[in-house]
Amino acid sequence: MKPSSLNARRRQRELEGLADGGVVDVLVVGGGITGAGVALDAATRGLSVALVERGDLAQGTSRWSSKLVHGGLRYLAKGQVGLAHQSAVERGVLMERTAPHLTRALGMVAPVGVGFGMGDAALTAAGFVAGNLLRVAAGTSRATLPSPRWLTPHETRLLTPAVEHRGLRGGLLSWDGALSDDARLVLAVARTAAAFGARILTRCRVDELHPDGAVVHDTVGDQRLLLRARHVVNATGVWADRLHPEVELRPSKGAHLVIDAGALGHPRAALTVPVPGEPNRYVFALPQEDGRVDVGLTDDPVASATEDPVADEADETFLLATLSAVCERALTPADVIGSYAGLRPLLEGADGATADLSRDHAVLERSDGLLTVVGGKLTTYRRMAEDVVDRVAARESVTAGPCRTAAQPLVGAASRARLADLPAPASLVRRHGTEAIELAELVREEPELGHPVVDGRPYLRAELRWAVEHEGALDVEDLVDRRTRLGLVTEQRPAAVAATRESLRAALATGA
Repeated sequence: MKPSSLNARRRQRELEGLADGGVVDVLVVGGGITGAGVALDAATRGLSVALVERGDLAQGTSRWSSKLVHGGLRYLAKGQVGLAHQSAVERGVLMERTAPHLTRALGMVAPVGVGFGMGDAALTAAGFVAGNLLRVAAGTSRATLPSPRWLTPHETRLLTPAVEHRGLRGGLLSWDGALSDDARLVLAVARTAAAFGARILTRCRVDELHPDGAVVHDTVGDQRLLLRARHVVNATGVWADRLHPEVELRPSKGAHLVIDAGALGHPRAALTVPVPGEPNRYVFALPQEDGRVDVGLTDDPVASATEDPVADEADETFLLATLSAVCERALTPADVIGSYAGLRPLLEGADGATADLSRDHAVLERSDGLLTVVGGKLTTYRRMAEDVVDRVAARESVTAGPCRTAAQPLVGAASRARLADLPAPASLVRRHGTEAIELAELVREEPELGHPVVDGRPYLRAELRWAVEHEGALDVEDLVDRRTRLGLVTEQRPAAVAATRESLRAALATGA
């Protein structure tokens, strides 16, 4: 096993060590991107760390994003220059230093003449120029994110074939960052933290939270354990107020539809569609790397956080109607092959739509010393974590080094040139980076592991074995819904579950 490997054996060993009276410097509650980021930041500064998560890594909001690593152009339009610049900086960190293997440049096309009138196009073009200046100010190379430009009608249709050709006068092309998989980013951050000694403990529900630790219920072993810590961080996102009732949140639901790429002509770029009557709000059709397109997103307030938010009929109607307004063929519910929704932990603000609330974050400290981090977004997770650990490091008797995460590559990371030369299938490299070499070796040793889990999807049986032995997967849902995204396509889910159950039994038989 590697220092970054997460599996059932390591989990049990580290849980027993803590239950026997071990004390860590920092206990992090929450296994989403923010909690994993805090664990990594603290561990790389030399602090001892334990992270507890009631379910699986990325089980909540962090796996339901639009998978964009964006530069904050929307915030610039609202005058939030600081947040926009922070987003652009963190986008560059992810794409050029810490996670090139999990990120890529994604073209974003705004069709002019359908969707965008000439007046709107002029404003949008000005925004794209401002966004490019943000890229320059953030120090991100043009080789990573090209400059925006005007497209002819022919070029617009080549990139986004579904666009209505009648009235089309061209398009505006800009570039932003995209993730191959948001859940895999969380996993890479958590595994990197583990490589620096952090204990990553999933299936540990916090029943009682105290300033010096927590009582947790290990749902695998069905036992209650006392975990002791000198400092405690609540990074539970949209559920933060359950552990810190003074926190005021306004959860917002973001829903997405999953459409087969063929229904949109296999687009090579994302399609940007303005929402009528709502300035600076758009619906995106975002091509993914496994033959599907994710269409989103909504931004609607919800009364309270729920465990399993869904994209309902109203979401589907809104998204299909908005996208269809610029397409040659109107999309219908028959084109939808899956859907998902997530909740964002927005900070309570003035009255108004949740779409207008700031995506900035805050670190709140209770009188007893408990720290809670709320707000923010996936792109800026590293900065959020840095701010949290800075607060811990400033406390009396804490000895911690400076933040290192802006230059710390995540597990699997390498330069884009090296990634392109790896002797492994490109699809594996996009999900696993340099570890794709080890997966390819697994397939050479056991050729049956080279078969796809489900025909027509890119995931291999070797990836299921790897997930159990190195990525902390404990059950079928971990494999189907987070280590892969096989569960997103409704009709394929039963076959994926059956095949994954078989692979899980085989992987566990190896002793993982």
